[in-house]
Amino acid sequence: MKVGIIGAGAVGSACLTALVSRGCAREIIVLNRDRKRARGLVTDVQYGAVLSPAVEVREGDYADLKGASLVMITAGVNEKTGGATDRNDPAGRLRLLDTNVEVYKDIVPRLHAAEPQALVLVVTDPPDPLADAVRLLGHEKVLSTGTYLDSLRFRFHLASRLGVTPASVDAHILGEHGTSEVFVWSSARVAGTPIFALLEQQAHNREEFCRDVEHQVRYANITIIEGIGASQHGIGMVSARIAEIVLRDERAAIPIGSYNPRYNVTLSLPSVVGREGVVQVLEPELSDNEGQALQRSADTLKAATARIKV
Repeated sequence: MKVGIIGAGAVGSACLTALVSRGCAREIIVLNRDRKRARGLVTDVQYGAVLSPAVEVREGDYADLKGASLVMITAGVNEKTGGATDRNDPAGRLRLLDTNVEVYKDIVPRLHAAEPQALVLVVTDPPDPLADAVRLLGHEKVLSTGTYLDSLRFRFHLASRLGVTPASVDAHILGEHGTSEVFVWSSARVAGTPIFALLEQQAHNREEFCRDVEHQVRYANITIIEGIGASQHGIGMVSARIAEIVLRDERAAIPIGSYNPRYNVTLSLPSVVGREGVVQVLEPELSDNEGQALQRSADTLKAATARIKV
């Protein structure tokens, strides 16, 4: 299976390293506007790839994407460069949309001409409206990384506070990968036990607990950027896992962004993912407040997508 990565910056580099480590692709093509950068990244990674399952890693051009099953797009300005690191800014990552749409206007037509059947995975922020931009630019097979990483962060912080492994936690964040994301507390569980029941058993203050967890998760990207300059490794690992699910046709159920006719926008819901992308969207039971929050998140994304001119 062939995978393409467009963009050899911090996120593209992390995606490549994680993808090589997972060993799910037989061939990986790295594209970058500056081919020297792509060549340097490939040269670095290929030596360590000797320790991984057999894979050919090379830099290339759009024509080399012919036959690719999946193409990740990581190109564009990041949060730090684009000025999206203010915790008090309700726009959050959406502040990057106009600039990154212009980047995508150059990329998507060339990608589509090279391999119209490739499944595109949008990793660039903000991924949800940029996935809609990909569709508007004529490429229908597209997913956004959505709230998969957010949900893992949610599980991590719940596990840390409750003293269990994250693998034992089942919890999801839906809607936008951004400030309007929806924490689904009503169905969050540890080994089948509701989170709120555990909070009572452990004498936690529910309101304070929820507020603290949501703050840590919602602004995790900014905390990371303040430390290392870019939020890259977590999303790299998530993108590689999505690639693995697609290439192996796993039919795994994960929170991921896809176009939803009900909301008329790309947003994240739990979805069964396979070789062709989302096979089935699962409609979770939500509390009244969560359902209203999901609609508000969809409205936020629709307002953002309405700004896209192609």
